[in-house]
Amino acid sequence: MSWIKENKFLAGLAGGTLAGTILLFVAGYLGLSNYNKTKEKFDAGLSEVSAAEGIALYPSEENRDGKNKALEDYKKAVESLQTTFDKFRPQEIKDVTPQAFADSLLAANAEVRQAFEAAGATLPEQFFLGFERYKTSLAPASTTGILNYQMDAVKKLMLALAAAKPAELKNIYRATLLEEEGQSFDPATTVTREFPMEISFLGTEESVRNFFTAISKTENGYFVVRSARFTNQKQQAPNLSEAKFETAAPAEDASSDSGGGDFLLPGEEAPAAGADPAAATTDSSQILSQVLGSEKIQVFVRLDLVQFLPVKKLP
Repeated sequence: MSWIKENKFLAGLAGGTLAGTILLFVAGYLGLSNYNKTKEKFDAGLSEVSAAEGIALYPSEENRDGKNKALEDYKKAVESLQTTFDKFRPQEIKDVTPQAFADSLLAANAEVRQAFEAAGATLPEQFFLGFERYKTSLAPASTTGILNYQMDAVKKLMLALAAAKPAELKNIYRATLLEEEGQSFDPATTVTREFPMEISFLGTEESVRNFFTAISKTENGYFVVRSARFTNQKQQAPNLSEAKFETAAPAEDASSDSGGGDFLLPGEEAPAAGADPAAATTDSSQILSQVLGSEKIQVFVRLDLVQFLPVKKLP
């Protein structure tokens, strides 16, 4: 202590130097810690940038131009596809009076009934194109436009079935529309609207092929078959009791017509030997119809009428 008192200047200088050294050490330590943290962030950012530079769409001018071109090409392809389906897009669906819709429905039903009668096919007694609920009541005025559009497509579908000449239409079912239940259809989130229906009929293989060919034609509307079931009219294989054969008529005895028996007079020639009786013909069509595929087929088909909505402008 006496030395400090005697050498105050040196003691102060030594104390100040020690304090400064401690402060420098603390500052250096804190600076190094901040440097390490900053370097870690820099290395992480550098790693992310390096990874980004390796992807296909790194934000460079070249990639930007390529992206814009790809988007433009995609936009043109979508617009071209929309144009392709313009023929299935109704120009306008306009509501009519309930009585006007009822008159159109009656006329369409009569036309279809006449077509089935001409084809020799039968219809269900209560047939009304799937619009049976409007057989005794009028449709709401706010639904007549969309119902009229659907009714016209169903009429064309039924006329196509009649032209295929089935044996019988068993049933037609039309799913109830949202508008008929007092609700509304929102077209904002979709480009098409589906109208489900089910048809069951009895016909030959040829009539089935003709019907499915007809519904694929553009003039009959755009229909999509969701599912179909085909079953034979008879579920069991043919048996022996179903075989019905024609019996041949008994051949007449040629010798019974001659009164001379087997005796020949002078100058007469012996009669030619009679031909062998024809073999009895068999009618196996009932069995062959099942074996060869001419038996009638029960058909159940679930399909949608697809309405293409107005074109949406792409961004």
